Amino acid sequence: MSTTRSSTTTSSSNQTSTSSTSTSERAPTRRVARSPTPPPPPPPQPAVAVRSRRSSRLSPILSLLLLLPLFIYLPWQTTKHHFALPTPKTELYNVRTGLPQLSEKAILEHSRVLSEDIGFRTVGTREHALGDQYVHEQALRIQKECEDVVKKAPTRKLECEVWRQEGSGTHRFDMMGKPVFKVYENLSNIIIRISNGTPAGKAHALLLNAHVDSTVPSPGAADDALSVGILFEIARNLVHTPGWEPAHSIVFLFNNAEESLQDGSHLFATQHPLANLVRAVINLEAAGNTGPEILFQATSEEMIQAYAQVPYPYATVLANDVFKSGIILSDTDFRQFEEYRNLTGLDMAVVGDSYLYHTRKDLVKNIQPGVAQHFAENVMAIVKHLTSPLGATQVLPSLARQVTPPTSIYFSVVGKYFFLYSVQTAWKVLLVVLLASMSLFAGTTSPDLRRTIWKATGGVLGSLVGAALGAGVTASIMAKILEAGMSWFSKETSCFVLYGPPALAGALAAQYFLVARSPPTEIAQFEYATLFAIHIVNVFAAIILQVFQLGSSSIFTLFSFGSLFALILNTFLNALGNRSRRREPDWTVIHLATYAVAQVVPLVVGSEMAVGLLGIFVPLTGRMGEVAPVEHIIAIMTALLGFLISATTVLPFSHRVRRSALLLAVLVVSLFSAITMLIYAYGSHPFDAMHQKRIFVLHFEDITQKEHHLHLAAADGAPGFSELVQGVATKFSKIYQQPVPVMMDDNNADWDIIYPFSQFLTPYKIPLPKPYNYASPFTDTFTVTAVHDVFNYRSNTRSVTLLIDHPGIIWTAIAFDAHVLEWSLSSPPLEGYQRYHFKEASFYGTTQWKLDLVLSVPPRHPERSKLRVDFMGIIEKGSWPGKKLDKHPAGPGIQLLEKLDEHLFKSTDDSVDAMLLSCVGGQVIV
Repeated sequence: MSTTRSSTTTSSSNQTSTSSTSTSERAPTRRVARSPTPPPPPPPQPAVAVRSRRSSRLSPILSLLLLLPLFIYLPWQTTKHHFALPTPKTELYNVRTGLPQLSEKAILEHSRVLSEDIGFRTVGTREHALGDQYVHEQALRIQKECEDVVKKAPTRKLECEVWRQEGSGTHRFDMMGKPVFKVYENLSNIIIRISNGTPAGKAHALLLNAHVDSTVPSPGAADDALSVGILFEIARNLVHTPGWEPAHSIVFLFNNAEESLQDGSHLFATQHPLANLVRAVINLEAAGNTGPEILFQATSEEMIQAYAQVPYPYATVLANDVFKSGIILSDTDFRQFEEYRNLTGLDMAVVGDSYLYHTRKDLVKNIQPGVAQHFAENVMAIVKHLTSPLGATQVLPSLARQVTPPTSIYFSVVGKYFFLYSVQTAWKVLLVVLLASMSLFAGTTSPDLRRTIWKATGGVLGSLVGAALGAGVTASIMAKILEAGMSWFSKETSCFVLYGPPALAGALAAQYFLVARSPPTEIAQFEYATLFAIHIVNVFAAIILQVFQLGSSSIFTLFSFGSLFALILNTFLNALGNRSRRREPDWTVIHLATYAVAQVVPLVVGSEMAVGLLGIFVPLTGRMGEVAPVEHIIAIMTALLGFLISATTVLPFSHRVRRSALLLAVLVVSLFSAITMLIYAYGSHPFDAMHQKRIFVLHFEDITQKEHHLHLAAADGAPGFSELVQGVATKFSKIYQQPVPVMMDDNNADWDIIYPFSQFLTPYKIPLPKPYNYASPFTDTFTVTAVHDVFNYRSNTRSVTLLIDHPGIIWTAIAFDAHVLEWSLSSPPLEGYQRYHFKEASFYGTTQWKLDLVLSVPPRHPERSKLRVDFMGIIEKGSWPGKKLDKHPAGPGIQLLEKLDEHLFKSTDDSVDAMLLSCVGGQVIV
């Protein structure tokens, strides 16, 4: 029995293993009843999550270390090639070929003579006249050499002609939204024309323009004596090249009054007969003294094609877009040729290190070796292309008939490669990218992954906003709380050190909040989805900019190309890996090689764009005025540039780590940012000897009120200026007078000599005691009087001529309120009762100008029959250090300015550049 029971039990056990139901019915024993029911197997985990963990392969830290060399090497090489310049040539002739070559040494010698031997060539000064004389002599020398060459080779078709143009005129100049009415008297231009001597060869001309004068606080070695030297060296080279004969003439214009609001170019454009023959213009300028020259304005397809011939291209349609937007408050002679001759052309300038622009340190020794060579060889290539028989000989004649508006997309890469393509091509490229992206999107993603990608797209845009907010909040703290604005000023790249970390923290914070609100199945897909989302953002940004006809779309087109290629490569690597493992394809794995490929374009294009934009905008913040939010401008610009450069890796890679690790990263970066802010706020100084603070100083003698004042103003919002003014007042006011802050507006005439730039200034006014036993020599000579004064009672009008006598005074300015019906200027007066500003610029020794007016005098406002005229000007011998070499300085003002200059040099360790001018003026009712 026992054996039987045992076997029955065993049998029951066997049946239990095959069927639990039969076991419970046939052998309901206690043992069987206590046998536990096997638990159901756990639900399978989403395969995506497992694959996401596997996709990391290497730890995040090791992966970052492997990618780090790429992030260092590519920006380093890009920046290195971007700033690379050709080796300067010193000899006039090539020692191997015996042919003439462009010599940087010869170019800089012209610049040295103008900026150092002659000095500050402000329009109206004796130095300005000496500069005119020097340029005229050099032009005649070129003409003589040309004639000697033709004598030696009588069959050569070559002719050089020289003009010294003199003339007077008027024009309206709008700047910063303010109309300024210009009057110039007896100004001059020096002109050379090189042609083949035939009527056909002279029928169409290419104009090369540079200005000889310099602005009031600067000797102007780079701006623009460097360009003057380039023009002379190009002319010499062409004349001495054996057998060279131009198919079309080349006009070299050395205009003598650009800094007085483009009077010289206006004189040529409106009054010289050669202006009728000019078909295109190349304007040479400088707003800096290092690095490659940049093409920042091109106004026709034909001239963009001509620029494509240069050996060292540095051009981007982004610069053209930025310049046309008006963000950069600057202008060149190019404006006059466009406005009055409807000419097309190229505007080219040296812009690197513009800290020295319009300062006394714009000297030859501070011009980087290779700058002149780079600029000259680029201009020469364009000249030969447009005028040589072997060049595009039909371009200039075609421009006489019709100019093709610029529609091309163009940009250079690392100063070597120039890309140019039409808008139609751009649309075709974008269409191909869009179709390829849609195909990739549809073919390798599931519905769940597609939803995640669209969500990640919102996350990318959120990170962009977060980066801007992080940098913006930091800017507010730096400027408002720590009172340490512009602490990054002395080095452009330091902006990334200060504003890069908070921008990164803001971008990562947005990704953290995205993860925190997402289910695990989405989190596992976010790395790949974010990379795809960045590609989508690039594509749509390019399309939107292209719709608005902004050539800057090319940047995002390049970015989308790079991200598309990386996604295709990643798909190929995944397909290859999945096939080798014989499993279903998993497209969400991101390989390290994918990141490397995806970052190439952002690192190269983005780095070059960053150094270019910051190189222009950071120095510019030193002259944008206290009201301008420069801290936020630089902070937001830095954040956006950093985002463009690094987002392709940083945002997707943030999803390789756990949520807690991502939060820790945000906190660590934020802490680092806080430490950096404190270091910048308390351990750095924004200004030094080569990155100076600009201040403007006027010693003003009011000859009608018999008062003397010292005016000081700054053009930036950096802290410390009020303390500097207090120090000056304590030292120089003798009987201490509290500096008075002055509100700048159109009715404040204290700074009218530099109106409307004066609107940017933050000025103080310090009363000065009248010099002992001093009698002003200008009381009876600097006058504004009314002549030919007639009142018409029937029409209620007053016809009057204002006569301004100003012996010994330059850059005179007058301002008054009136309703002007007619006048003697070439442009019409404003509508209604307005505030008018007139500025004069004349040749050395000119002492008078006049203005004919017909004024409306309403019967109910008889007081308007009289004009209250504010007038002022600069004493010709009263600027410092412009008149440092003059043996006969004028008046007590320059003596004070000399001492003040020494005080500023010592008290600030040469970190301040001051414009020091002795001025005289007053008010009169006529």
